[in-house]
Amino acid sequence: MAPLRILVADEAEARCYETAAIGAPLRLVDRTLDPQARLHDRDLKSDRPGRVFDHAAQMAGRRGSVARHSTGGESSPRKHAAGVFARHIVTRLEAAHRCGDFARLIVVAGPPFLGTLRAALPLSLRSLIVMEVPKDLVHEDEASLVAHLLAAAP
Repeated sequence: MAPLRILVADEAEARCYETAAIGAPLRLVDRTLDPQARLHDRDLKSDRPGRVFDHAAQMAGRRGSVARHSTGGESSPRKHAAGVFARHIVTRLEAAHRCGDFARLIVVAGPPFLGTLRAALPLSLRSLIVMEVPKDLVHEDEASLVAHLLAAAP
């Protein structure tokens, strides 16, 4: 049977385990930390978002009444940092796959970060995924992780 890699990740930490099959003993093969994940938005950027003024037709007697708002958009610095970390994880997975370290992949992450990981995964790695577990289990011990994998296995 082909080697199985299990990625357990959140926005701050990623652990990779190797095993022969779901339920078999796990061996930790890689651990990556992102120290920026614990920072606040205000610590990740230097200024406030830019400001823009709405252009409205001048109404008689109402000078200077123009709305203004920020141009921050929906992308927060934390989401950006999570995307960068997800791409870093994927780069390490691609390198391990090129070396022949695994042929099947299980991804375990909380739903928000799982979506970020999916967006970062290339087709070459997506085709290796045999199971996804949408739970944040990065702080669980190995026995608990195995129990969750067995419960989620088809």
